[in-house]
Amino acid sequence: MSTVIFSCSSLKDYVEAAQQEKHTDIPVIYLDRKYHVEPKLMRQKILEEEQRLPEDVDTVLVAMGFCGGSWDQVTFSRKTVIPRVDDCISLLLQKTDEYVPNLKEIGHMYMVEINPDDFDMERMCADLPKEYEGIDAEELYHMFFDNYRVLDIVDTGLNDCYSEEYVMKAQKNADVMNVELDYVEGSNHLLEKLVEGRWDDQFLVAEPGHLIRHGDFFE
Repeated sequence: MSTVIFSCSSLKDYVEAAQQEKHTDIPVIYLDRKYHVEPKLMRQKILEEEQRLPEDVDTVLVAMGFCGGSWDQVTFSRKTVIPRVDDCISLLLQKTDEYVPNLKEIGHMYMVEINPDDFDMERMCADLPKEYEGIDAEELYHMFFDNYRVLDIVDTGLNDCYSEEYVMKAQKNADVMNVELDYVEGSNHLLEKLVEGRWDDQFLVAEPGHLIRHGDFFE
């Protein structure tokens, strides 16, 4: 019998770092982060990938959170272990063994990328009109950014987030959003626990046939 990891592609560097730290070599299937835009699409991809797994795979470790309902009403024929957090940002904000499903603050956007080029609000703004026909660029800008006050760089210990290059690119993003730039502490703690097999109250351990629901993540 064997184990695989299902991971959002946005966490690729962190999953690799966790496996290196804990000396594991579990095969990883990456789900494209673009499907996060629509949880139904991500759920569909999750189910498709589970159907493709070899019969000898009996455990799926999930390097994701609930992610907008992507895991709601999902049933696997294998044991499935998922961090009980609302999304990948809360996953990387967790530093202790305390169950807290959402550590984000209202009005804050979070930058967790190891490569700062992977977080680009200017590119996002340029692409928005293509995805929202009939709404002008200025209206879209206000729709997406008016509720934010701060861009927080999450210091996970793996991103070189105090380097001149990283700060310069983060500040550029903050300027595009017209928000302040700040730091918060994060870690790779939950992913390290996931690959190591330390599954406590911070994890949902769903046995085969279990219908995964919103209530499994949020008490």
